[in-house]
Amino acid sequence: MMRQYYYRFLVILAVIAACVYAIYPPEKKIRRGLDLQGGVHVVLEVKEAGEEKQVSDLADRALEVIRNRIDALGVTEPIIQKQGLNTIIVDLPGVQDPDKAIDIIGQTALLEFRLVSDDQEMLSAALQGNVPEGYQLLYSREKDDRGIYRETNPLLIKIEPELTGQYIADAYMGYDSSGFPDVNLVLSKEGGVVFENVTANNVNRRLAIILDGVVKSAPTIRERIGGGKAQITGRFSADEARTLAIVLRAGALPAKMDMIYREVVGPTLGRENITQGFRAAMCGAIVVVAFMFIYYAAFGLLADFALALNILILLGVMAIMRGVLTLPGIAGIALTCGMAVDANILIFERIREEIKTGKSPKSSIDAGYKRAWSAIIDSNITTLIAGLILFFLGEGSVKGFGLTLSIGIVANLFTAVFVTKAIVDWVMVTQKIEKVRI
Repeated sequence: MMRQYYYRFLVILAVIAACVYAIYPPEKKIRRGLDLQGGVHVVLEVKEAGEEKQVSDLADRALEVIRNRIDALGVTEPIIQKQGLNTIIVDLPGVQDPDKAIDIIGQTALLEFRLVSDDQEMLSAALQGNVPEGYQLLYSREKDDRGIYRETNPLLIKIEPELTGQYIADAYMGYDSSGFPDVNLVLSKEGGVVFENVTANNVNRRLAIILDGVVKSAPTIRERIGGGKAQITGRFSADEARTLAIVLRAGALPAKMDMIYREVVGPTLGRENITQGFRAAMCGAIVVVAFMFIYYAAFGLLADFALALNILILLGVMAIMRGVLTLPGIAGIALTCGMAVDANILIFERIREEIKTGKSPKSSIDAGYKRAWSAIIDSNITTLIAGLILFFLGEGSVKGFGLTLSIGIVANLFTAVFVTKAIVDWVMVTQKIEKVRI
């Protein structure tokens, strides 16, 4: 007889141990959203005409490029997801330099190597508005002593590139012979062959290195360059060279992306949200615990224990699922706590009714749990359906609310029925209670 109770308690202890292990230490295991720790929220949209399938494919490819760039930034636990046909949502919690992160995310990074025309007559004609077919008039940019870029030196450049960034295997920051930071490129095997042929066939001509339509440098080819390596110079700062290396290494975006929304949440606001949320949760918990004890005595303490276990299970499952805790998520936890207490109230009130009919304490408790079960199932299942819909169809904060609500409902069914029933049955058998006060 007692063995079945030992098995139940073993299950309860195993669940508690697993949840404690999953969330400890909480500052590392519980992922916090932007509203709790600050960061960057960006919404990007693919600007490309075409069939829906083609646009959707471009968005998928852009998502992978953005993911690679963010991984290179070293951001922990980023959230990068596609929404709809051509929209990408990026959440970067805990980012220290939001402007740099936004610049890296949105930069197209289309790298081209194009030959420059040395014909001064063609250049003069282009400056007067007569640009020859197959060429484009661009200006190189130089940074002045105040760090401001200015357009200088008009260049007549072929529109058709000799080499593009698709052949880049690696990119990293270095320093040129003058001590200025530059970007060193390592080309793929195929790209190395193409680059060697281009330099061999165009000795003493200038080769412009163009990024997103801007001439970064236009060095003169002195000799054939083999080995599959190249350099981009242009009086970069160390941060500019490092950022450029990141976006080139991750690859160019496959289409033009518009940043239709951006939001930077400061860490100060996040700390305030945590403080206020914790204070509100503690005040609510104290009121609930006090009410349950005053109104239901020992049964109220049992409900309070089930409530605490419900929160522990919820946080443990979120840590295992690597869910993100947001401010709406905390609201979802508060709602599930209210429903956990509600389930126990249904059971306790049903037990009271059974006792009033003259049944024994053991029979009243068994009947109370059994007859309250249908009402508990009805209320929890309907809420669980709503929570799952919010989780699977919602985005951002709505998704966080749906996640905590759904997990909390399942935990509620376990604590309100299995856990409390096991404890009550064990007390009734071991203590041989003849009268129940509830």
